[in-house]
Amino acid sequence: MTGPPGNIYAEMLRETAPISMSSDAILVLTACSEEATAVRIARDLVESGLAACVSRLPGAHSTYRWEGRLQDEPEVLLIIKTLATRFEALEMRLKSLHPYEVPEIIALPVASVSPEYLAWLRMAGT
Repeated sequence: MTGPPGNIYAEMLRETAPISMSSDAILVLTACSEEATAVRIARDLVESGLAACVSRLPGAHSTYRWEGRLQDEPEVLLIIKTLATRFEALEMRLKSLHPYEVPEIIALPVASVSPEYLAWLRMAGT
């Protein structure tokens, strides 16, 4: 053995590309009541170039108040990977596609991202 076990991990970290600590990448969250709607929205956003990737997570359950009544409904959560520069157009498109009267559209900044993924994200919408 050439050193303490922790040295292996330090060496692995030195060999990987640095993580970008600032980027224009964002994640946009929205939820759909059914899988078919989620698929339709995901495909449209990727095909139009507004999103690089949309992950569909079935099995979510949302509890919320709507029109004065407590609701507890199954939903499909969409995690939309895109750039901040595409958000305004993505938001408009999402509102036009979404069947909800008030769709959830929440954009979160990405604090850190690998340079390779960020490069792909930037190219995927062009």
